[in-house]
Amino acid sequence: MRPSRPVPAHPRSLPCSFPMRRELPPTAGLPLAAADIRKKCLVPFDEGLSAWLGIPLPILVCSGTAALIIALTTLKRRSPQRSRILLPAYTCPLAVLAAHFVPGTEIVPCDTAPNSINLSPEALDSQCDERTLAVVVTHLGGRVADVETAVCIARSRGAAVVEDAAQSMGARSGGQSLGLFSDAGFFSLAAGKGLTTFEGGVLFSRDPELHAELAEDAARILSCSGWKSFLWNARRIAELLLYGFFYRPQRLALIYGDRLRRELDRNDEIAAVGDFFTLDDIPLHKPDAFRLRLAANALRRLPDFLAEGVRQARRRIPVLLRAGAERVLDDFPGDSGVWPFLMVLMPDQAGRDAVLSRLWRQGLGVSKLFVHALPDYSYLAGRMSVSADCPSARDLAGRMFTITNSPWLDDETFARIVEEGLRP
Repeated sequence: MRPSRPVPAHPRSLPCSFPMRRELPPTAGLPLAAADIRKKCLVPFDEGLSAWLGIPLPILVCSGTAALIIALTTLKRRSPQRSRILLPAYTCPLAVLAAHFVPGTEIVPCDTAPNSINLSPEALDSQCDERTLAVVVTHLGGRVADVETAVCIARSRGAAVVEDAAQSMGARSGGQSLGLFSDAGFFSLAAGKGLTTFEGGVLFSRDPELHAELAEDAARILSCSGWKSFLWNARRIAELLLYGFFYRPQRLALIYGDRLRRELDRNDEIAAVGDFFTLDDIPLHKPDAFRLRLAANALRRLPDFLAEGVRQARRRIPVLLRAGAERVLDDFPGDSGVWPFLMVLMPDQAGRDAVLSRLWRQGLGVSKLFVHALPDYSYLAGRMSVSADCPSARDLAGRMFTITNSPWLDDETFARIVEEGLRP
């Protein structure tokens, strides 16, 4: 089934008066449907995910970051003498903050391969040692990262591998779901990442013994009672319902686009992208039954939504390459990712910045994924052990911009992005 159609851009079609400025989201999230709320849940969400993806019955948690915290906590208990967590130097800053909740660990950024989200084999080989607890491989933006190389290097040093597939639920390699090629894997259910509970996470391991330990630690770490848990879930329910109402091109400017332009006018790109986080942004509680019921109903629409996204992306990648993009990050043969957005690399930073100067404020779904490589966020200073340079990650941050793959980005608007943004 196709995603819900945008609300018609006519004042009488809305329950009250809203600005008619059309705003596209930076990523392709599955819109919430009224039927998701009304319908009875026929199959619980965890069982539906397990059947669709072929994964063990997953552990449902309050966020992707919480899933990472639980995974690292379990691995730390298994190997208490190890402390270093190797992260790609170009990834979400929230992953750095996760180490705060796992005492005795430290984050070490590892450079990426040139023009790639994959960890640099050379950098990983030099940094992974007997102190390494885990190597985190990030399947960024729906792309399928190279897990095999990371597993080979990590195993030789006795370290574990965790797959951060936060933005890649539904992606596969060789027919198998991401997350099954390492010790543990997780997905995020945050807004904009395909199916959403506004915030949520999915954690699992192909190893039955480790999976059971992850479930035990999740039950211990995540609060399921008390006012704090109640209030967090009440807030998430309200946010999800507001998402369902405002996540439409005719309304999105009110909660996203106008704020984005204000932050850009203040030259605060980190705030514009939403790259600034604190420890208060990482609550630890069990998700509520109401949102999981909505997610179970929405899951029935997700495969068709993702398949249409693949077809749309495949049509548009050649157009971008002909228009002057150096490359659009893609998967290797045998891998089939999902496409929340297109990650476009320009030949140099000046070219990328020129594209953003023309398009970022226009509500066309053009944005940056992350503003910097991890070592260049000043607010993360002191939270990482920066023992090596990361030129490729910095180059990736400097030359990449993203284009939404939302079904609301029609061919006419996409042609406008190409003509106004990429053409000399």
